[in-house]
Amino acid sequence: MPWHAGRSDELAQTLLDAERYRSAVKSFRLLDSIRNGLWFVPVVCVIAGITLSLVTVAVDRSTDFKLIPQTITGGPDIAIAILSTVAASMVSLAALVLTITMVVVQLAMGQFSPRIVQTFLRDKPSQIAIGLFVATFAHAILALREVDVEKGSVPGLAILVAFLLVLISIVVLVLYVHHIGRSLRVASLMELVGKQTRKLLDEVYPDEGPAAQDGPEPTVAARRSGVVSHIGYQELVDLASRASCTLELVPALGEFVPAGAPLFLVHGEPSDLDEEAVTKEVVLGLERTLDQDVAYGLRMLVDIAERSLSDSPFQDPTTAVQAIDRLHDCLRQLARRPFPDGTHRDEAGDVRLTTPVMDWNGYVHLAFEEIRLAGAASPQVTRRLQAALEDLKTVALPDRRSVLDSQLELLAQSTRDAVTNPQDITMGLSPDRLGFGVQADGAAFAEDSGSR
Repeated sequence: MPWHAGRSDELAQTLLDAERYRSAVKSFRLLDSIRNGLWFVPVVCVIAGITLSLVTVAVDRSTDFKLIPQTITGGPDIAIAILSTVAASMVSLAALVLTITMVVVQLAMGQFSPRIVQTFLRDKPSQIAIGLFVATFAHAILALREVDVEKGSVPGLAILVAFLLVLISIVVLVLYVHHIGRSLRVASLMELVGKQTRKLLDEVYPDEGPAAQDGPEPTVAARRSGVVSHIGYQELVDLASRASCTLELVPALGEFVPAGAPLFLVHGEPSDLDEEAVTKEVVLGLERTLDQDVAYGLRMLVDIAERSLSDSPFQDPTTAVQAIDRLHDCLRQLARRPFPDGTHRDEAGDVRLTTPVMDWNGYVHLAFEEIRLAGAASPQVTRRLQAALEDLKTVALPDRRSVLDSQLELLAQSTRDAVTNPQDITMGLSPDRLGFGVQADGAAFAEDSGSR
């Protein structure tokens, strides 16, 4: 065989490989455009709307437009008005959804990350809402052509289908607004990205590796990831009692649990413990809720106060003081109440469930620690904190006052570190429930009188 024949075969194979590569790249780009684009689902819905309109019109024609009596749909003039209104309103709804989606994308880019755009473009509820509205528009426009004023013919079935599509569109619009409002939550965005990443992780690394070794005691693992937002205490006690064991909840209320992580430690010798029922009694959500989690309410108030004191050009210490007012009120209600020890017993008095719980010291640190650090340079904040802590000392039980004294000492130290002028330090550590109110006037009057 001549030498150039082998070279020709190699060149042909190279060209074939290059063609296959270009074809694979085109296929990937098309699939990626379908998966990540906003256009594919609406286009499919438009085709479905056109098909539906043609089918209903064909049925109306086959029955000589007598399948649905005009006493239901109205005459030709009414039919034209109905279909025209439906078409116009669907265009407005589609434009509204597109506008909301673009606004949400801009807000998400500014508040969270500019790389979040692709996630919103993949959002199927938004695509379905747009698709349904444009499909209804296409159906109404095509059905409108079949209305004949001169002959008095009205496509009754097509009009009834348009009515049905309008009702569905209203429901979808409400659900879409609810969905987009929930999607703007930080937890929802992070879970959306995390869910897609976990799915990709399973595709790239399908081998789960060797199973984790069990500890000295058997465990019940979490079936999925999430934040502990609700605990069915009595139901768990009943399940543990029937299995003659004690369940120890590992994560605290409001804590995030990874999928496969220990949810419960099982103490004793369980007999036929229903692990699936046990895991169902611990609700894992996207974020903490105020259903059972008292600490989350304090957490939100602290976040509001801390954000108002952030290093932005628009600090708002008055908002921080208002948040401290609510924190002070909540802690005052807790100051003398007994705290549960986290043990839950059955009717026979046996411990069947133990859970982590917050104590008084934990609530005090949660309420004041971060605000004290963020607002040490703001006399309005420090004065309000001083007043709150001193008032709590008057109502708290004796064994709960030490943490309040510690917070007062830390507040004084933080203020001295943040402020250098002795008079400003004295003013900042003077208790005042308004931040700057009648106590501030009285203090100033006393200083002026003393100087004279």
